Amino acid sequence: MQYSKVARLDELSNGEKRKISLGGKTLLLTKIDGVCYAIDNKCPHMGGSLYDGTLEGTNIACPRHGTTFDVRTGKVVSNGKLAFIKIKVRDADAYSVKIEDGDVLVGLE
Repeated sequence: MQYSKVARLDELSNGEKRKISLGGKTLLLTKIDGVCYAIDNKCPHMGGSLYDGTLEGTNIACPRHGTTFDVRTGKVVSNGKLAFIKIKVRDADAYSVKIEDGDVLVGLE
């Protein structure tokens, strides 16, 4: 797995979210309780930017239909709705994150 530096740990505030470009992808980087996580920024259903969604604890909601994802794993926590229709959304891809010498590194396969 190839890891790339995307930020410095001390540059990120707790509860912060950032859009980062890496390997032709746009990822959502978050820092929660001192730990960093990275998932696809693009919602698997309609392509909404998760960065524009609301982050509550470890969950981020898609701004287009409200599906909630766990930023630690990319797994769907709750499916959203379009109008009055419940939708089923697949999980977002999650990426490995590690810290080395204060650098935040994200791994892509």
